[in-house]
Amino acid sequence: MMRALSRSFARAVAVLAAVAMVAQPAMAQSVLRDAETEALLKDIARPLIQAAGLDPKNVDIVLVNDPSVNAFVAGGQAVYINSGLINEASTAEEVQGVIAHELGHVTGGHAIDTRGSKGATGVSILSLLLGAAAAAAGAGEAAMGVVMAGQQAALGKFLSFTRGQEEAADAAGAQFLSKAGLSGRGSINFFKKLQGLEMRYGYIRNADSEFYSTHPMTGDRIATLQDTYEKDPAWTRPADPVIQARFLRAKAKLFGYLAEPKSTYQTYPASDTSDPAHYARAYAFHKDAFLDKAMAETDALLAHAPNDPYYLELKGQILLEAGKPVEAVAPLRRATDLSSNQPLIATTFGHALIATENPANLPEAEQVLKTAVSRDRENPFAWYQLGVVYGQRGDMARARLASAEQQVMELQYGTALQSAEAAEAGLPTGSPDWLRAQDIAMQARAAIEHDKKRR
Repeated sequence: MMRALSRSFARAVAVLAAVAMVAQPAMAQSVLRDAETEALLKDIARPLIQAAGLDPKNVDIVLVNDPSVNAFVAGGQAVYINSGLINEASTAEEVQGVIAHELGHVTGGHAIDTRGSKGATGVSILSLLLGAAAAAAGAGEAAMGVVMAGQQAALGKFLSFTRGQEEAADAAGAQFLSKAGLSGRGSINFFKKLQGLEMRYGYIRNADSEFYSTHPMTGDRIATLQDTYEKDPAWTRPADPVIQARFLRAKAKLFGYLAEPKSTYQTYPASDTSDPAHYARAYAFHKDAFLDKAMAETDALLAHAPNDPYYLELKGQILLEAGKPVEAVAPLRRATDLSSNQPLIATTFGHALIATENPANLPEAEQVLKTAVSRDRENPFAWYQLGVVYGQRGDMARARLASAEQQVMELQYGTALQSAEAAEAGLPTGSPDWLRAQDIAMQARAAIEHDKKRR
């Protein structure tokens, strides 16, 4: 898939091995990657992207680990949505309203506000759970913030462009929703939520603040947009129930992953037997190292949908991170097959095969991981695992090349250069891998030189 270059700052960083991974602090603004959530965001954005006259293959919708209620563009064809916004939204329609607005900024070529993206320092794969050690160390609490933190700062950042650009993006977003045949109810409802947050945190009391010097008054925006939306034929069109069900699942999954377990148990109590509640509690129990309870929640999900690849993925991940890789292989293999080798799921499957420490599993792990990186080259954890396979099989040149791929995405240009040069020295001259090692070395040298000039 062709990807916007503007995503490079968010993707050019990597995760460590799952056993060592901990939740990033909320303000670190790491990118969250999850197969199910990415599929949902692509599906809800596709009709809007097409309505905007853009190619869905060239537009990225990126989920950022930040508790503030914010969305932003940072150049190119990429829309960044904070986890706090997903948590605040009640419907997929509300998120679509935000995406439509942000696409208005993209198509309008509006000035970039980099404050929203400053500090994006890592990629967390949501599919890889936190693990008991991380939770015990307090990482889950450090990462929480989804519900209770950051709201006041969020209002100052939300859609931080000039007043004229905001109005233009509002108008363009309304056009995109209309052309896509989607109701503007979600857009209106989300603006009303923002208005409620303004009142709660005192912005409404100071109309001369910086926020209002760059933004139209929210009440005025609501009035203008509601008049526009109510005249549109799609205004009364019902929401897609399948999309809404998927949204509630993804929202619960994100909450369970990011929130402190205690908060998850309160928000999704045991009396709630819905699939989203089982999903959230499975993450929370796993973070609390209650394997039996986590598995019970996962089995409840699979009882409803035994062939759901994301539920199978969850079961395999819990078993893998609980130190049971042999038991994790079967559900992860099936999840990979049912998802048509989705790269993030396949990466976890490859990790499980390696973690069995059975040399007989290495050929399959190599095949699975090579397929994963061929479909998603910017998956640093997959490169790490592929390097492990090459190393264990004695192919040190390709192990170093895989390390170079990972390191250049981590912005570790010095070590990436060393790894690439070592790989180049050991690979057949003129081969595709040899050429790739040269490319990485060239990229690393250019980045190092640029950094020296900047300093």
